[in-house]
Amino acid sequence: MKRKKVIIAPSILSADFACLGKDIRCVERAGCDWIHVDVMDGHFVPNITIGPVVVKGVRKVTSLPLDVHLMISDPGNYIESFVKAGSDIITVHYEACRNLEKLRRQIRKYGVKAGVSLKPKTKLTKKVLADIARFDLVLIMTVEPGFGGQSFMHDVVPKIGALRSKYKGLISVDGGVSDKTVGIVKKAGVDVIVAGSYLFGARDMKKRMALLRK
Repeated sequence: MKRKKVIIAPSILSADFACLGKDIRCVERAGCDWIHVDVMDGHFVPNITIGPVVVKGVRKVTSLPLDVHLMISDPGNYIESFVKAGSDIITVHYEACRNLEKLRRQIRKYGVKAGVSLKPKTKLTKKVLADIARFDLVLIMTVEPGFGGQSFMHDVVPKIGALRSKYKGLISVDGGVSDKTVGIVKKAGVDVIVAGSYLFGARDMKKRMALLRK
């Protein structure tokens, strides 16, 4: 995964699930690069969203890479199901994994990219940096995982910059990103911007997509 232009990955957590296919086609026409899928289990985070069945449905309506973010306990039990559903990138939470390297190998053996996510309060210690170094993508949460529409946590930005200086893979950011905060995270060195309500709540989605790229 070489870094080029910033990648925009709309999060379907903020889409209208009554017309999910239509909403996905809308962000695709607006020029997004990936589709971000937030999976929550009501245990690791206090919300329940979707599972492999919905991912399979999303796969049918788009050819864009599916960036599947597992905010769940014991993610290793579900990797195969999400791969078969059509995931291209599977991101697990550092805080939910007992053996992170084993899980990375498990994901990669299916031929998909392996990502790891860090909660806002998880510090970039030497151990954490060593544990995440071989992943294809690191997702930095700029809100507490569990719900969409939260405010951007500015105190997480230095962690993005610190990671950029140590890590050569893709850095993704998720949580409260808008035209007001995108410049901050881009300057810090992110490659992938996950945006939910900022895009799906827009009258002119294409214009907002352009603002994220500007």
